[in-house]
Amino acid sequence: MGTGLEQLRAEIEALRTVNAVGRVTAITSGMLHVSGFGDVAATGDLVEVRSARGNIVMGEIVTMTPREVCVLPEGSPDGLSIGDSVKHLGPGDIAPDDSWIGRVIDPFGAALDGRALLRGPVSRPLRGELLNPTERRPLGKRLSTSLAVFDTLLPLVHGQRIGLFAGSGVGKSTLMGQLARGLEADVVVIALVGERGREVREFVNDILGPEGMAKSVVVAATSDRSPLARRRALWTAATVAEHFRDQGLHVLFMADSITRFADAHREVALAAGEAGSLRGYPPSTTQLITSLTERAGPGLDGHGDITAVFTVLVAGSDMEEPVADIMRGVLDGHVVLDRTIAERGRFPAVDVLRSVSRSLPGAASKEENDLLSLARRRMGAYDSAALMIQAGLYTSGSDPELDAAIAAWPKLDAFVGMSGMGSIDESFQALRACLK
Repeated sequence: MGTGLEQLRAEIEALRTVNAVGRVTAITSGMLHVSGFGDVAATGDLVEVRSARGNIVMGEIVTMTPREVCVLPEGSPDGLSIGDSVKHLGPGDIAPDDSWIGRVIDPFGAALDGRALLRGPVSRPLRGELLNPTERRPLGKRLSTSLAVFDTLLPLVHGQRIGLFAGSGVGKSTLMGQLARGLEADVVVIALVGERGREVREFVNDILGPEGMAKSVVVAATSDRSPLARRRALWTAATVAEHFRDQGLHVLFMADSITRFADAHREVALAAGEAGSLRGYPPSTTQLITSLTERAGPGLDGHGDITAVFTVLVAGSDMEEPVADIMRGVLDGHVVLDRTIAERGRFPAVDVLRSVSRSLPGAASKEENDLLSLARRRMGAYDSAALMIQAGLYTSGSDPELDAAIAAWPKLDAFVGMSGMGSIDESFQALRACLK
């Protein structure tokens, strides 16, 4: 952790005594055209616009020409006019510090919980630094989660990246809180993008609770923030996660949600002139998402790992929509939360048959893999004949495999919803009992 003197030095070094100042020359479709920055500005830099009426609006440079830069304002451009002064603030880097654990911050590294927040001694680029793929370690050991389904059928290992694919109201936030509290990790970094304001407080106080917050950093950008802030929230959270990873710690990075991140990018990209293609998403969306997910995963030798859980909103369970399709191709597993399961009261509402963990079979022994295969066969056999069984059209004794599936299904369904497991071994013992 940075000492108080190092933090104070970092705060002083971040102060700028001289700033380039430009002028607003045009305002079009929410974009500000600014001249006067010469060669000091770069895309991604932050600016501060001060109107003649006293309004102060933050913004980010999104495009440039030889004569001017285009700024997307953080807030509404109402009240701004031609000739207003624009101060160049420089790169939007952040400087995470160990003292940020237990805090709620905004995408710009400012506190949201009413207490002072000091910069760390080292400033980090928001988009991260590329790691040499040939030097990254392989996936690590299996992690205990205290949730039966993730300890057995859908295991998580050090450095794995999974997606939670779900619609609204199926227990996604509750599951995130359970993983944040129960998964073995030194630090948890959580990004909440586009949530309703009250939901942030509920997540921090009720879902995470004091136990979860004691090892967490929460980065929040609510739905009323600009697309710039909502997009930036995930980059900020990833940068905080990298700060702790580089200290050799195991970090759990949870992003809710990638869909809202992509939606925010779509707004920014379209405003900057990029054409929409994939159902309105610009072509840069694929690279945006893949570059973010690659920041998670196993670290280099001497560093820690970032195990990541990314949520994806799938309206109407459409797993083929662009963001869901991109995510399935770059992750190490996907977990589908099903509304039908949630409506009958089983949580977490994981549809095991549509979910995959790519850490298998390596994360389990041969005996455990045989047990998992048997459990999936039993669940699959019941699922394929569910309508016939529920309609009373199946006669017991007609198919021994299906008879075994019918006998095991209630116990397996209850098993998937079990939580508070003491260890992975206990979870496997419970699964064996379901299949006897």
